[in-house]
Amino acid sequence: MTKPLFSGCGTALVTPFRGGEVDYDAYAALVDRQVNAGVNFLVALATTGETPTLSSEEKVRLLQITREHSQGKPVLVGCGANSVPGTLANMKLLEPCCPDAWLVVVPYYNKPTQEGMYQYFKAVAAASDKPIVMYNVPSRTGANMEAKTCLRIARDVPGIIATKEASGKIDQVYDILADAPEGFTVLSGDDDLTLRMMEKGAVGVISVASNVSPSGVTAMTASALKGDLDRARTLDNALRPLYKACFVETSPIPVKAALSLMGLCTREMRLPLTEAAPRTLELMAETILDV
Repeated sequence: MTKPLFSGCGTALVTPFRGGEVDYDAYAALVDRQVNAGVNFLVALATTGETPTLSSEEKVRLLQITREHSQGKPVLVGCGANSVPGTLANMKLLEPCCPDAWLVVVPYYNKPTQEGMYQYFKAVAAASDKPIVMYNVPSRTGANMEAKTCLRIARDVPGIIATKEASGKIDQVYDILADAPEGFTVLSGDDDLTLRMMEKGAVGVISVASNVSPSGVTAMTASALKGDLDRARTLDNALRPLYKACFVETSPIPVKAALSLMGLCTREMRLPLTEAAPRTLELMAETILDV
């Protein structure tokens, strides 16, 4: 099997703000830190980047910086909306920045049926010549893509190369892995489930925690990919307090708190998200000492 375009650790990058504006210098430094730590790929303009709060101009500039600082690392770009025209408009906006592939979320708010999901991804893929990674995150979208729908798309729709599974339903993930066609891969969207998924055949993670510990998450996934599960479990166990801390409030509130404590960006958020509560800052101050 050819090595997947996306495997190992991909970091879902945060968007730093300062005084209400995007802090592009801090963002560039964060990308450099990820690349220098050895992450396998970069994920821009996804949930962790507070993308719904960004203007078109901000999205373009952030993606330009990601590409400029990627040093050849593959760049996966979030472009999903809750309609086909909306998603294609995002693709058209961002295409000049040369993404390697698109990350397309299950349409949110609409609560599509399984058939609706199938037809949606079929239509989006037909309109793009770039690979597409589906993103199933029912806690955010209100609709879960079932394993049979994921597999139907994987078999029927050229250009759909992978799914990011953040359903939290481990048996569903196992069903996808058991019947996935050749060339179709699964990435974890839940840091705490990554190793369990990789033990069954997933190829990596799109991680929130790697914003804080890029070398740690990268080393864990590298060990799992090599089949060194004892080493992977040791690293995973060490990272578990960080995984938990990253989700004590709505992500990316906690991870931005951690990055602020590390002096890498402010903890500023854009409404409707607000800065971390004092107890989250205290927890992160304790947690980052051990990663």
